[in-house]
Amino acid sequence: MRINPVNIYKITAVLIFSLSTSFIVSSQDVDTAKYVGTTLSNIDYHHGQLRPAVGTHATQIMRASREHPETADGKGWTYNHAPNMAYWNKTFFVQYLNDSISEHVPPSTTLLITSEDGKNWSKPEVIFPEYKIPDGWTKEGVEGEAKDVSAVMHQRMGFYTASNEKFLTLAYYGIALHERDDPNDGKGIGRVVREIKKDGSYGPIYFIRYNKTWDQSLSEYPFFKESKDKAFVKACEELLSKPLMMQQWVEEQDRDDPLIPLKDQFKAFSYYHLDDGRVVGWWKHALTSMSLDGGKSWEYHPMRAPGFVNSNAKIWGQKTSDGKYATVYNPSEYRWPLGISTSSDGLNFDDLFLVHGEISSMRYGGNYKSYGPQYVRGILEGNGTPPNGNLWLTYSVNKEDIWVAKVPVPVTATAEAHASDNFNDMPDGEELKMWNYYDLQWASVGIESKDGKKWLALNDKDAFDYAKAERIIPETENLIANFTVKPGQNDHGMLQIEFQNSKGLPAVRLIFDENGEFIAKAGARFRHILDYEPDEEYEIEVKLEPSKRWYIVKVNGEQRTQNVFYAPVQSFERVMFRTGEQRHFPTPDTPADNYIDLKNAGKQIPEAVFYINGLQTKEFSE
Repeated sequence: MRINPVNIYKITAVLIFSLSTSFIVSSQDVDTAKYVGTTLSNIDYHHGQLRPAVGTHATQIMRASREHPETADGKGWTYNHAPNMAYWNKTFFVQYLNDSISEHVPPSTTLLITSEDGKNWSKPEVIFPEYKIPDGWTKEGVEGEAKDVSAVMHQRMGFYTASNEKFLTLAYYGIALHERDDPNDGKGIGRVVREIKKDGSYGPIYFIRYNKTWDQSLSEYPFFKESKDKAFVKACEELLSKPLMMQQWVEEQDRDDPLIPLKDQFKAFSYYHLDDGRVVGWWKHALTSMSLDGGKSWEYHPMRAPGFVNSNAKIWGQKTSDGKYATVYNPSEYRWPLGISTSSDGLNFDDLFLVHGEISSMRYGGNYKSYGPQYVRGILEGNGTPPNGNLWLTYSVNKEDIWVAKVPVPVTATAEAHASDNFNDMPDGEELKMWNYYDLQWASVGIESKDGKKWLALNDKDAFDYAKAERIIPETENLIANFTVKPGQNDHGMLQIEFQNSKGLPAVRLIFDENGEFIAKAGARFRHILDYEPDEEYEIEVKLEPSKRWYIVKVNGEQRTQNVFYAPVQSFERVMFRTGEQRHFPTPDTPADNYIDLKNAGKQIPEAVFYINGLQTKEFSE
């Protein structure tokens, strides 16, 4: 379908006007959130050259697969996006949209995944199923009519925990008559709600709010007030009385809905309370405003927060367990990297660290599929407080796979001491506390027992991705690192070990390759160190000296090679272990739209595993 150039012009003009108005407002003397730091991201790198937030654990909780649906959603649908998160009844909940191939193209459902520990997640369950639109249904101002199609799901809000302990999950059924029709135009069907019960079961589905263009007599589900569960009805009524909750509904509801205080179509609302009771609101494009009355009114037209860099992906804001505040967003005009900024007062954000700096291969094409980790949401005020004070986030990658990230609080990008990690001697569950990892369904990262000892195991059977773990260390010029690697095989798979600076740029790369060789990158070529065998332990010491641009590798106490750095750095801050080649695609010049599936998109490769016993680092004098 061709897009009318006139419509593109109109949309662009409206956007320019809206943003220019925001810039005009921002020049006024208003008390507003702002970024006052100096760090900016570099979009030529998926990680933006940002320092990672120390101890961040990124976990892929659902990997889309059309070819192996039993490992994914059970249906083989490949558009998965817009997750929301809550913590209730000692359980994490993630709810997300699930379409067969493309955004805004039915069929569409909403799925739910749960976890007790944030690491191991259940299989997705359908909590809001497909909804048939009556044949012949039309929308004013939109060409065409419904014929054998179902509604398109969309929601900016997933959960509400009522004061009577009823736990509600919500979704919205919109109508898109073609792939470029907007299901969030206020002309859909309405919003649905159901209860999640403590035993894991679900209550019936009800409508909680209709669009006024909808014929309510055609509804498949009853209105919530028809429920005989008085506590459920009371919980729904409580939700409808909360202005900040209603503000999340603005895009899908009637444009004149009296329950929504700010009716302008600013998208993806999040908020937090300051210590003095004021509310800071956030929308896409890092638009912000402030409310003095709990969201009933806003002090000024939402404006772009000064200093913030953000495009049309979501920005999340919340208060953290240490009494500070965090915003999590894509600090670029693209949907990568995923970064975090912190503030002591909720208004002045002075740093920018990395949460997720990887872009998986987009295996399946589709309508409006964007590259990168995006549409981040945390746990909204009132929707639960997980133990240990960590910051929990959920987001999609490529609008395809669903992820969560655990970020330790206080948020920092600096390691206070060198690594002294022998996993076998560390308490269970504490081994990777100071490590950052990238953990996938088909390329996992975790502690495993082997031969009576605990090891960091990097498993990989993913043809399009890799497992990764890295240890942040204090900035060090002259570095010695010690670790032991036990390969599980020597005829497939690889382990790359890199020594990187603060921007994630490597100077040294060592590789256990798929041909049974332990090699070192030497410029554009590689230098042989030794042949390796499966299940043998290789004690490795690497001594690095940036001023001389050389390093020495010892294996099992014997010096095996002395090489020059293949790229210069002045110091080191990271030691990284990865089961594949570094990716550089997509780039800032990659076309935004992709409708083509990768060849053999569901392929699994023979699983490889590499075990690492820990890591010790220290500084030395020349």
